[in-house]
Amino acid sequence: MKPVRIFRHIACEGPGYLATVLDQQSVPYEIIAIDAGESVPPQIDDVSGLVFMGGSMSVNDPLPWIEQELALIRQASNRDLPMLGFCLGSQLIARALGGSVSKGNGMELGWAPVKKCQPGQPDGWFDGLETVLPAFHWHGETFSLPDGATLLLSSDCYAHQAFAIGNTLALQFHLEMTADMVREWVGLYQEDVHSGGHCVQAEEHILAEADKRSRELQDVADQVFSNWIHRL
Repeated sequence: MKPVRIFRHIACEGPGYLATVLDQQSVPYEIIAIDAGESVPPQIDDVSGLVFMGGSMSVNDPLPWIEQELALIRQASNRDLPMLGFCLGSQLIARALGGSVSKGNGMELGWAPVKKCQPGQPDGWFDGLETVLPAFHWHGETFSLPDGATLLLSSDCYAHQAFAIGNTLALQFHLEMTADMVREWVGLYQEDVHSGGHCVQAEEHILAEADKRSRELQDVADQVFSNWIHRL
């Protein structure tokens, strides 16, 4: 199998639990470390899928690699190559395919559930899972839906949490988290943690439940990531 190419935009926001699932299922992958100055490969013939991780920057920032990734996403979409996006990654996919990305109504940060928009309708991604699912959030921007996309998940604070289009799944929330990643982010992003707002969870609550909630999140990730891998 050709490898999955994972785009990492900031050092602490790597593939996390996704890498564990890829290893478990013997799926090869490579990481393009944008944060370390690595270039965006312009071709997709040598990969079986693309993954776009999160980052503290905005899709609307004038960074040269953003336009390069947007072009790559359009190329992959035209071939229905499987893609997966988390947070910034989902916003890159949305914008590349004709949606827009804008500031949300304050940050959404911490553990908060997401809900299926059409609980009884099979979507090929979340089938068999509960209507209300665990999620970890760390974002202050949101996307509009590209033409042809299906909205799958929503939260009380942000209406657009996941969409699918063809073999592509875009997740505004972080399904890839491990407990160690949660603790690292809290330590690194103290300004966000103490930014206030009714959708920002208290630091002690985030950390106190990190291990338990990460295991619950990974139970969902096992199925969702497997559903994506089956499309490779």
